[in-house]
This record gives sequence, structure tokens and C-alpha cells, in this order.
Amino acid sequence: MKNLLRSVLLALIFAGSAFAQATPDWTNPFPPHRIIGNLYYVGSQGLASYLITTPQGHILINSSLESSVPLIRESIEKLGFNFGDVKILLISHAHWDHCAGSAAVKELTGAKYMVMDADVPEIEAGGKGNFQYGDSPASRYQPTKVDRVLHDGDEVKLGDAVLTAHLTPGHTKGTTTWTMKAKEGDKTYNVVIIGSPNVNAGYKLVNNALYPQIASDYERMFRVLKSLPCDIFLGAHGNYYGMEAKYARMKEGSANPFIDPEGYKNYVAEREQTFRAELARQKAAAK
Repeated sequence: MKNLLRSVLLALIFAGSAFAQATPDWTNPFPPHRIIGNLYYVGSQGLASYLITTPQGHILINSSLESSVPLIRESIEKLGFNFGDVKILLISHAHWDHCAGSAAVKELTGAKYMVMDADVPEIEAGGKGNFQYGDSPASRYQPTKVDRVLHDGDEVKLGDAVLTAHLTPGHTKGTTTWTMKAKEGDKTYNVVIIGSPNVNAGYKLVNNALYPQIASDYERMFRVLKSLPCDIFLGAHGNYYGMEAKYARMKEGSANPFIDPEGYKNYVAEREQTFRAELARQKAAAK
């Protein structure tokens, strides 16, 4: 069995994707590290994956690319945990760079795959049906069966870990922002892992026949993000929250750089301003 798993992982290393090859930081390794409490970073330089550990097994957020799976496994094991103890797999949204590795993670660990309802059809169709990239072969991935369909406000529990799924749509119809509590010493902190607040190049915010409510969904998303209490600011890509710079400031005995409530507020405000400017531009062009 071990030889089989090793063969599968080696095959995945070379699988990759056109997008991964064009975006080196997506596949560049990055030191795995503890963020706070039982929450760890196990992703690459550019694609964020998170591990929440418990004595009853672990939760993984974001499988990333197919070729990311060996890197994620190695990061988990460098931290002293067992990849095979991943019991639950979650994602931020149904774009290939965050979920293409899910079939392999399920195969290798037996983890239960849990996805927000509006993204489930795309996950189970391997990327087909996405309003922006559904016709692009480069954005496809292995169709993966979802074990639990999540709805806005649902909780995911394992051991003493409790995560809440917040529907924050726009970037995809089922983009999910995850919140949880993390303990450090005698303090408890609010963790927010943003799904994505970004308007990708080519997104039609006005007269989008494939996603008519896209603009109002983005507005809903920003309302939700602004309502969430946040101490620990994280996201689907490390550059959302300045991951590399904060990691460089980690020192024994010093303040935890990932505690950044103001950074969260500023980031959400800047992203909302960018969205509203793009919406105004598209509305003016449509007149």
C-alpha cells in the first residue's frame, strides 16, 4: 500500500497544470509553520492550505493543484503530523488552484470532502459550469464526489475544533470564508480565512447572463466580511494577508505577527473599493 501511495504521489508531482507552470509561486515550497494554537500553514508560497489539528484527526483547508498534494503532505509531516490523519477536506472555492488536488487527497487519506452548496455542481463536474472558466480546458480538474453539502452558517466539527462556513459569493457562486476560534495561552482569538474578495480579469459584473446576481453577491460578500470579528487574518492566497512578511517576523517570545485586526479591516475596505470602482466602470460602459 505504501508503494502504491508513493507512486501516486510521484505521478502527481509531474501532473501539474498550465496555470501552475505560468505561476511559479503556486508551486514553490514554503516553510510550514504554526500560525496560532492548533492552526498551521501547509501550503506553497502562493497557494494557501491550512491544517487544523485535533487528537481525533485533522482538517485540511484547500487541496490546491494536483501537483500540490505531495508538497502539502510533506509540510504536514515536517510539522510532526500524519497526512493520513486528515479526516475532513474543505476548500475556499471551486477554482482549480484551490481544489484540483481534492480527488488525490480523498484517495490518499479517505477524508470526507465538504463543499458549499453553490460550488458543489462545479466540483462534481471537474470545473465545468463555472460562469467564467467553464469552457476552458486548462481550468478543469478531476471531478470529485462531495460527501457533505454545506450551507451558509453550517458548522464543521472534529474533536475540539469547530469551523463555521460563511457564504461569501461573487468570486464563485459558493465562495466560502471560514471562521474558527484559536487558543493561545489563556486567550482566545477569532480567525477569519477569506475565500476570495477579488474580481478577476474578464469578470462581467453587469449583464452577466451566466451569473445575473454577481454584483449583488459581491455586495453581500463584503457585508459579511465586514461583520466578522477578526483577530487572525488569513486567506486563500498568502498575499491577501502578507504571509511572507509576517512569517519573517516570527520570533520566539515576540508578538504573533498574524494577529492583525487592522490589516483585515484595511484589506476588506481596499478590496471593496476596487470592486465598486470596477462595477461603476462597467455600468458606465454599458450605457
